Amino acid sequence: MPNHERFELVQGELVPMSPPGFDHGCIVSDIAAILRQHVRARRLGVVAVEAGFYIAHDPDTVRSPDVAFVRAERVPAGGVRAFFDGAPDLAVEVVSPYDRPGEVMAKAREWIESGCSAVWVIEPETKTAVAYARDRQPLFLSPADSLSCEELLPGFRLPLAEVFGG
Repeated sequence: MPNHERFELVQGELVPMSPPGFDHGCIVSDIAAILRQHVRARRLGVVAVEAGFYIAHDPDTVRSPDVAFVRAERVPAGGVRAFFDGAPDLAVEVVSPYDRPGEVMAKAREWIESGCSAVWVIEPETKTAVAYARDRQPLFLSPADSLSCEELLPGFRLPLAEVFGG
């Protein structure tokens, strides 16, 4: 599969991932930087970009969100040299031009089912987002709204307009 540089392991099968586009990378970088600044200042945990999370066994599934947050108490003292065993507390998925809407929704649901407390799906095309949380209906956010998750990230608010350079 020479045209693909990234893979995810889904139920024991390697699934090729197209490299994301430039705008996608810029959005991911900005979200990670803003989130990391908030998390580090409050010692809440760690923020990772495109890290692997081992979310199912037999058959194995290793997924990689664009941005992930893991609470401090869940991170082993010596770090994690390979894939993190379990889901992140927050997974952020930025929809790329190559993604199919149904697949993105299924992946968000899979994150929640595997233990994520929250999942943010960012849609650059429409400058909107959907915030998923366990035991709650999805929250559809307009360009005038902000991303937040008070339970995991007290005091954190990221206006979507800032995400999209507005």
